[in-house]
Order: sequence, then C-alpha cells, then structure tokens
Amino acid sequence: MKKLAVGLLLAAVAVGLALVAARGGGPQSATASSHREAPLIAQDPTADNTDLYAFVSPDKPDTATIISNWIPGEDPAAGPNWYTFSPTARYDIYADTNGDGKPDVTWQFRFKDMPGQFFLGNTQQSYTVTKIANGKTTVVGSGLLTPPDNIGPRTTPNYDQLAAKGIHELSDGSTVFAGQRDDPFFADVGAIFDLVAIREGTGATGGGKDFLAGYAVHSIALQVPKSMLDNGTNHTVGFWAATDRQKVTVSGGKAKQSWVQVSRLGNPLINEVLIPTNKKDYWNSQSPASDGQFKTYYSNSILAAVLEKLYPKFGPFKQTGRSDLVEVLGTGIPKLNYTGPKVMDELRLNLSIPPTAAGKVNNLGVIGGDNAGYPNGRRLADDVVDISERVVGGELIGHKLPLGDGVDANDVPFLSTFPYVAAPFSGYDDTHGQLSAKHS
Repeated sequence: MKKLAVGLLLAAVAVGLALVAARGGGPQSATASSHREAPLIAQDPTADNTDLYAFVSPDKPDTATIISNWIPGEDPAAGPNWYTFSPTARYDIYADTNGDGKPDVTWQFRFKDMPGQFFLGNTQQSYTVTKIANGKTTVVGSGLLTPPDNIGPRTTPNYDQLAAKGIHELSDGSTVFAGQRDDPFFADVGAIFDLVAIREGTGATGGGKDFLAGYAVHSIALQVPKSMLDNGTNHTVGFWAATDRQKVTVSGGKAKQSWVQVSRLGNPLINEVLIPTNKKDYWNSQSPASDGQFKTYYSNSILAAVLEKLYPKFGPFKQTGRSDLVEVLGTGIPKLNYTGPKVMDELRLNLSIPPTAAGKVNNLGVIGGDNAGYPNGRRLADDVVDISERVVGGELIGHKLPLGDGVDANDVPFLSTFPYVAAPFSGYDDTHGQLSAKHS
C-alpha cells in the first residue's frame, strides 16, 4: 500500500482513471496509500513502497526519524513463509539538504535470507547498511538482524522483546530497525472505492471502517542526528525512498548488470492520485530532480474536476491554476518548509520546528494549526487522507470543507519510542479470520 491513494482523492482518482481506461488508457491497479499505485509495481510487492514518514523525534528532539514501508497488505496469518524483504532488491532512503532534487545523503539496504531455520519461522534476515555522503561510500552496519515475522505465541513468543533486539546502532551515530510492523496507515478504502461513498455526513465526524486494520508492512526506520542533515540556512531537508532491481543488458556478446529504480515515494498521493495511469510506471523510474515535467498535474487538478462532478453541492472546486497544490506538494510552503522553486516530490521536514508536546498533537497537521505535522514532514498519527481531501477541495484558497473518510486514527496505538510503529498482529490471532461454530 504505497503512497496515499485513498479518501475522496483516491476514490476520485479511481473514478477518473476508470473513465480514462474506458477511453482506451492503460491498465490501472490501486488499493490504498501508494499501496500498488502503478501497473508494473503492483506485480512486484516486495519492491513496492507503501508510505513514507519523517518527523523530529518526539522523545529525542535532537534527532529526526525517517520511516519507509514496503510490501502492501501483509496478512499476518498468510504462512508458511510469510513475508520478507527481497534479497535481490536494493532499498534506498534519500535526503536532499540543498533543494536540488538530488540526494546529499543516501542509505542503501541489502537483505539476505537466513538458511537452516525451522521452516515455519524462516522469516528472519540479515542485512547491510551502506551510507553515501560527501562522495564517500561507507558500510555503516553489517550482519544486522531483522526480527522474524510475528507468527504466533509458540513460534515467536514475547514478540515485543524479540522485536526490540532488532534495533541496532550504526557506526555513523544513527539507529536502525528493519522488520515487520503493523501498517500505520489508516483509511476507509472499501467505502472510497464504492463510488466514493461517505458512510456518515461529510466524513469528518467518524463512522468509517479502517480497511488496513490488522494488516502489516515491512518497515525500515532510521533515527538520525539532526546535525547530519541540517543545512544551517532554512533547516529543511527533503526525503524520499525508492527500490532498485538489477537489470541485465547484453552488448557485444557481454552481459552487464546495473541497478534500475522501479518504485519511489515522497509525499503521499502523488503517483496514485496526480499522475495519469499511462505515466505511473515512468514516474516510478524518475528522480525528484526531473519532476518539473509533471508540474501540470499539480497545477491543473483532475481530482478537483472529478470532485466537482461527484459532489457538486460541495463545489465549486477550482480546477486550474492551483499554485497552492504546487507549493504543498512540489516546492514546499514559504515560511514553513520551502526548498526553492524547483518542483520535486520530496517529503519536506523543517528540522528547526520542535515536535508538538504529547496530548497537543493535531492530526490535521498544518491546516489544524500544528506546524510539526503534515505537510511539514509526516507523523504516524497525521490523518493525511482528510488533510489531502480538504487541501484539494481548496482549504488553502478559502474553500474550507470538512471532508474526510471517517477514519481518524490507527487501529492500535503507536509506540512512544523508536521505532514508533506498532508491532504487527500475530498470525495466530488472525484478526481477519472467523471462528467456526463449536460442535456439540
């Protein structure tokens, strides 16, 4: 479940793309939050980014935490081998500190399967972390171990303690965790894809069903000293994550291997919601530095046009000249997290803005008066579906609508310490199953 593709936005996109397909456009496959947002990556779930988060760590405000998730829709009970990172992929987290759309700091992750384990529990992996900064490539962690998937009380007892052993210190002063976690994204995807149904009112007062409740993802979480990223001027850094696969080409009778990017993710909703279906796979192959070619899809909102047709009573929705969307998603917002005029899909975080105190967090982020939240970075609790629906509807240009999907929080609480994402449900618990009636 990659970048956010839900809410009225997702539903609107689904409807809009259905119309495109009816006119002869390419295939379309989408679920939620960048969970399968493009035709080709939908066939390669272990390489599929789902969601990206970046925030100043609430319990360690001298650090920033970046969390990137992969592998959409993991059902914890789907044995016998469950889910793992792909040993043939390279997983990347990028940081752009000067606003040019190119990485200034890169962390690359390669995973290996662990042989010789009990066949029902063979989900633990070892991995290596390589950092590239200032033109220098350094292995900052090797032989690190992921915890196994949460299979059940006999195979993986005391899972919280087991998972805690998967937190490792890197030689550059960062902290890392990689492994299965509860999917932190929350949305009423089922209603959205039923012609953008809103279960109650405008969706702003609850009453939705969290489609992703009980499902898991695979997370890579990094906690990095802010001093490693802060540029000392606007204090804003842009993050994105990506996945690479190896490609073999033959020239002159000789085979050559190279890495090819097959998935990427910065802000939620970009590829699923803004980019046309026939360009989604191409978008996944590009870097933020070349995102200017997609600017027209920000400033001329197909989504707003679809919302106008679906919900005329909430309109009129401004469909062209959407400089507000260009700022939120392409350049950053002046006096908040602006990185310059270059349009780039990066999740921008102003490191100088302190985390909001516990108990005072507003899950609507900036539009709720909480500048430590989305679109200034993205916290786990930020309700990006409601935020995005309202912004596309015109929240920042005087058209305020209390739109939402009726799901305002995750199904389980997040952790107060790193890696913050909650532990996954166990396969034995199987929250998506149903108990059979007892025989007399």
